[in-house]
Amino acid sequence: MDSSFSYHSSISNDLIIIVDSFNLELSIPTNSVSTRYSDTASKASSVIDFMFFQSRSIELNNHSIHPDLYLTSDHTPLTVSIPIAKENVNSSKFSISKNSEEEITFVNEVMTIIKNLNTSNLTDCDKLEDIVNLLTSNIK
Repeated sequence: MDSSFSYHSSISNDLIIIVDSFNLELSIPTNSVSTRYSDTASKASSVIDFMFFQSRSIELNNHSIHPDLYLTSDHTPLTVSIPIAKENVNSSKFSISKNSEEEITFVNEVMTIIKNLNTSNLTDCDKLEDIVNLLTSNIK
């Protein structure tokens, strides 16, 4: 919230209640500067842009305000760094050697499955999807 205002309106209180109901909380900026810069000399700059994060988040608990990057907009960009943990994803791939007996057997089995599909009543997308699902479940 903007420290230049010593009060909070009922609207801001309602916003905090709504945010809390989604298990979120107001992020604290790493630098406390204005987020909106007025084009009019008589109007002061203010903080009207907010970020909300999951409550009690250790990784996501604050954001940065970049007043030097606001360019033609009257609002400054807000950024947050999101840590990405290293994770190994194990995967496996089945393969058949080219020109092997396994390949010949597999191709013959697939051809038989395709030949035996009843495609005479393909009148809509649902029936086509059923045929495709049948095909994929039979080819392993």
